[in-house]
Amino acid sequence: MAKKDITHRFFAYLRHIFCAWNTTGEGIHSPYLFELVRFVLRDENAYYCFADIERRRELLLACQDVLDVTDFGSAGSPEGKLVQRRVCDIAKTHLERPKIGQLLFRLVNFIAQHEKRPLEIIELGTSLGVTTAYLASADSRHRVLTFEGSEAVLRVAQGVWRALRLENIAWQQGNIDDTLFKCAREKLDLAYVDANHTFEATMRYVHFLLPRMNEKGVIVIDDIHHSEQMERAWKALQTDGRVTTSMDLYHVGLLFVDPHYLKRHYRIRV
Repeated sequence: MAKKDITHRFFAYLRHIFCAWNTTGEGIHSPYLFELVRFVLRDENAYYCFADIERRRELLLACQDVLDVTDFGSAGSPEGKLVQRRVCDIAKTHLERPKIGQLLFRLVNFIAQHEKRPLEIIELGTSLGVTTAYLASADSRHRVLTFEGSEAVLRVAQGVWRALRLENIAWQQGNIDDTLFKCAREKLDLAYVDANHTFEATMRYVHFLLPRMNEKGVIVIDDIHHSEQMERAWKALQTDGRVTTSMDLYHVGLLFVDPHYLKRHYRIRV
C-alpha cells in the first residue's frame, strides 16, 4: 500500500471514530433499518458455522504453497500480470476480517427472514473464498455467484468450499471487467463488491448492479476508506438518485435502494 494511502486511512479512521454514531437503532426512522442495526450490526452471537470457517482461515494463513497469480486489479491490461505469491501472504493481505465476514452472514440471514425465500447473492472478488463461505453458509438454498480473476486463487477457494461442504456456490473466472458484464442474473438481493479498488472500476461495477437489485437489496462495498479514490467513489454513490440510504461502517459501506426510505446517510460504529 502506498504511503499516501496509509496516511489517508489513518485520518479517515480518526474522522470515523469522532463522527460515527454508536447507536443500537435509536434515531433511525425506518423500522426495517432499525432492526438491521439492532439485529445485524449489534449481534455478537457466534453462529454454528463461524468456527469451521475460521479454522479454514487458519490453515490458509499457515499454507506456504506458491501460486502463479493473475493480477488484473493493478495490471493495467486486459491480460493481467502474472506474479508468484504464497497462499499465506494472500491470506494475510486479501482475506476479509472475521468481523466483516460474520456481519455479511448475519445480513444474509436478516434479508432472508424478511423476504422468506432463497436469495440471489453476488460477490466481486473471491480471493481465497473465506468471505464467500460466510455468504453461502447462511442457507444452502441461497445462490451465491462469485467472480475471481486468478484461476490459481480460485482453485484454493474451491478447496475451502469443498472442505466446508458448501454446494450452493457458482463462480466465474477471468477479468471481472469482462465476466461481470456478461452476467445474466437479475433481481439480486445482496451484492458484495471487493474487487478492483479504483474509482472508475467501483463506479462501473455498482452502476451495473444498481438496476439489478431487488427493492430490499443491499450493495456492500469493501474498503470505502482504503484510498482517496475509494472514498471519492463512496461519496459519489451516496448521491446517486437510485440510492436512498447509505451506512458507513468504516471498513464497508452499505447502499440501500428501497424507494420508501428517506435520503439519509448514517455513520455507525461496529
